[in-house]
Amino acid sequence: MESSVSTESTVSADANVPTSTYRLQLHAGFTADDAAGLVPYLARLGVGHVFCSPVLQAAPGSTHGYDVVDHSRISAEIGGEAALRRLAAAAHAHGMGLIVDVVPNHMAFPTPIWHNHALWSVLRDGPGSPYADWFDIDPSAERSMLVPVLGRPIGAVLADGELTTGVENVPQADGSTAEETVVRYADHRLPVAAGTEHLGLADLLDRQWYRLAYWKVADDELNYRRFFDVDTLAALRVELPHVFEASHATLLRLQGEGVIDGYRIDHPDGLADPRGYLHDLERATGGAWTVVEKILEGDERLPGDFACAGTTGYDALWRVGGLFQDPHGALGLTHLWQRRTGDLRPFSEIAEESAEHVISTSLWAELERLTALIHHICLEDIRLRDTTRRTVQKVMRALLVAMDRYRAYIVPGEPTPGAERTVIEQAAARARLVLGDDEDVVTALETVVALVCGDEVGSAGRTDSAERAEVVIRFAQTCGPVHAKGLEDTAFYRYTRFVAATEVGADPERIGVEPDELHDHALTMLRTRPDTMTTLSTHDTKRSEDVRARLAVLTEDPLDWALLVQDLDRATAQARGDRIDGAIELLLWQTLAACWNLPGADVPRISAERLEAYLLKAMREAKTHTTWTDQDLEYERQVLGLGRAALASAEVDSLLSDWTRRSLPAQRATILGQKLVQLIMPGVPDVYQGNESVDLSLVDPDNRRAVDHAAHADRLTRMIDGAGPDGIGDEKLWLTHRALSLRQERPELFRGRTATYHPLATTTSHAVAFGRAVGEGPVEVAAVATRLAHGLAQRGGWGDSHLALPSGRWRDVLSGAGTDGGMVSLHRLLSHWPVALLVCEGRDDEAAPTAEPGTLR
Repeated sequence: MESSVSTESTVSADANVPTSTYRLQLHAGFTADDAAGLVPYLARLGVGHVFCSPVLQAAPGSTHGYDVVDHSRISAEIGGEAALRRLAAAAHAHGMGLIVDVVPNHMAFPTPIWHNHALWSVLRDGPGSPYADWFDIDPSAERSMLVPVLGRPIGAVLADGELTTGVENVPQADGSTAEETVVRYADHRLPVAAGTEHLGLADLLDRQWYRLAYWKVADDELNYRRFFDVDTLAALRVELPHVFEASHATLLRLQGEGVIDGYRIDHPDGLADPRGYLHDLERATGGAWTVVEKILEGDERLPGDFACAGTTGYDALWRVGGLFQDPHGALGLTHLWQRRTGDLRPFSEIAEESAEHVISTSLWAELERLTALIHHICLEDIRLRDTTRRTVQKVMRALLVAMDRYRAYIVPGEPTPGAERTVIEQAAARARLVLGDDEDVVTALETVVALVCGDEVGSAGRTDSAERAEVVIRFAQTCGPVHAKGLEDTAFYRYTRFVAATEVGADPERIGVEPDELHDHALTMLRTRPDTMTTLSTHDTKRSEDVRARLAVLTEDPLDWALLVQDLDRATAQARGDRIDGAIELLLWQTLAACWNLPGADVPRISAERLEAYLLKAMREAKTHTTWTDQDLEYERQVLGLGRAALASAEVDSLLSDWTRRSLPAQRATILGQKLVQLIMPGVPDVYQGNESVDLSLVDPDNRRAVDHAAHADRLTRMIDGAGPDGIGDEKLWLTHRALSLRQERPELFRGRTATYHPLATTTSHAVAFGRAVGEGPVEVAAVATRLAHGLAQRGGWGDSHLALPSGRWRDVLSGAGTDGGMVSLHRLLSHWPVALLVCEGRDDEAAPTAEPGTLR
């Protein structure tokens, strides 16, 4: 490829930054050796770095790796350290690097617990354990840790003889086994404190460093911090230097030996001090490329002093996806939602209701712990002593619900940044609207806000107390679970107006993003964090990028969608029970529409097993009629029955197939358009496994299904050898290959602050275009994508619409077609593909033609 700009990278300090990443989910069924076998294909695809799910030893049977039990070794299920080294060697031999996922926030509470040697030691030895301060346990608790694993109240379990003791060979940290007396309950095994083995069972249990309990007790009395509301993931105190060192030693050793090249940090918002943790990590890794799983809400930005390259890309995901949604369709979709559900509330009210629900149920223990802490502070200070516990809880509850993001970043003993204080104060203002003007409540709210911000309140000179410091930390760590469980894991499943917008990091009330908004975001990325990650699909997204892309057409013709829903209802009337509600129906029809046969994609429509598993999860997460812990079996039976009937109905098949044919051009344009934008815009693009081609997956575990990498590799080889793409699946694969390869060949155009971004003007709102260059140099690469293609077709096509392309001779690396710069006809440029990836092959001395003032937008 010829160019007037040198192909030698201008990036020196950014040499360890990937040109792209490809996410692989490792587990017993797809090991590190399997991944190593995939490396030649990934290299040919153009991938810069292999990006692995967590590699440390996880709980038995784990399919994701986030339930770590042992930081000292690489997971045996994925092949152990030897296999990871083979994967790294294969990647490095092909000019690629290795990124691994790090889980600093929690460890698993496995079954049996002895798989987690640190936790077993704490439960057995209490304060005498060398791991006694590893876990975030309430120091005021009578027992070290609640163990809520019993299926019934402990009195009934004891009376029926379901608990026994015995001697078993317990695995030790060094790999050996040792005989220990244990408590047995079903598949669970619990340790016995030294000197209590001879006691009767009831007395023995009463003398342990843990409290064995009925599982339902956890919501009210859990005394350890966990990951969100997952009792089996106990939080770590990684802010302690020895815990940080022990939990990161293996990965840092492997990095020092050249095996690992960079990191993705899971859920840093759960840590006591995310900023401090990232600075510690930066020092320990020597500044290795690191991104954090930080979900930025709305216009929130990652704090500038976070020592990392950026986020994992949800901030790009919703903007890129929104680019292909028509905001004018929101009204029609809202009318359909209101008619079907009778719910006239805005999403914000549904979100508040959902947050209230999770605080009242699964996160009640977290609220209680904060309430008790603050009330004790008030009791100890004569100036605050009349603040009652009930008022504290009322105020705290309202403040948590009012938070509009995962947390504010405030560190005890440090001045509170103005931006972080504003986050708390704005939440307090929203809370006050709910709490009213009662003087006692308002005063209590002011007190709580001051404590949360680390300000002096009450008697002077008390800001440095340990309890007040804990309030600052504990409040921030509680905000995240409330926000995530209330919003993403409850409200998103209740508000099914347009499910493509109920995505991690997105705002369901916001449909559509204008090109200028995307351009502004891209330019901001270059100024602030040019090497942050971008993504369209992850292991945590509610739906894959292609599912969301197919649904985008609903925003362009909501009336057509409403009529289709009406026809689908009529076709399945005999299967609809009296408990079926409008919200679950809209979810079902959107799910089927987006996962139905897509011509040219070589992806089968969703199976009954996958659909039922998804509907069951969606119903229980919504918590409207049924939950994981309190199931309404009749409601579930009716919903699953409707889903099965829809899949079996020839009329439903005809209706959805006909809708797919009508909207196929728009679906194709969106699938390809959003992928091109993500791969060419600023940042390091991540491709989630299988999403280099069309992938129609739903929320986990559906998106962790096995990927037919061999088929993708064969198709790519066929196209590289000269065969043209055969259908949209091939087109997406070819586009991904050409874009990733271009990033590999020309990293100076895409990496670091020397790479620049240039919005390119068009004479129509149905196209978005931008170029990439080096510094002040000319644009060398241009990306052009069709947006709102359904509306474009209704208007008769491109007509005389044009793109203002910089001067030069350009080649589309997707189609191979050439064009000259200037005012380029979009009808001609996009005659075969709805997108174009243009590379400048040479320039002449003539300036590019300019359009008349006011004609470009």
